[in-house]
Amino acid sequence: MSKKRGHCLCGQVSFEYDGPENWRGHCHCESCRRNTSSAFSTFMGVPCKTSRFTGAVPAVYESSPGVRRLFCANCGTPMAYESDRYPDEIHFYAASLENPGDFEPDFHVHFAERLPWADINDGLPRHDHGGGA
Repeated sequence: MSKKRGHCLCGQVSFEYDGPENWRGHCHCESCRRNTSSAFSTFMGVPCKTSRFTGAVPAVYESSPGVRRLFCANCGTPMAYESDRYPDEIHFYAASLENPGDFEPDFHVHFAERLPWADINDGLPRHDHGGGA
């Protein structure tokens, strides 16, 4: 399998990973929505051992105890989510991939927190809590 790559808006922070993702999904939790100023965030969980940052080291914001949100210090683009809850996994944002159109999510998590104006009819499984990842 070929490497998958992604980068921030300005291109300073970039990443790549080999192999398949552990999972792919949309998150509707308030924390992710506020971090991205969007109706929901789309991630893929990738084993840490197969991923690496290849450009500038991202800045880190600890949004809650044990949760780190990585972003480009230059342009502000959210790049990844790390949590002590998932010590061997990093969650990259799907929209930062070089070819995000090739990405297909498999489920929704924290669907109970979705915004009422986000009309979602994609037929994917919906989990009211974090049960998809």
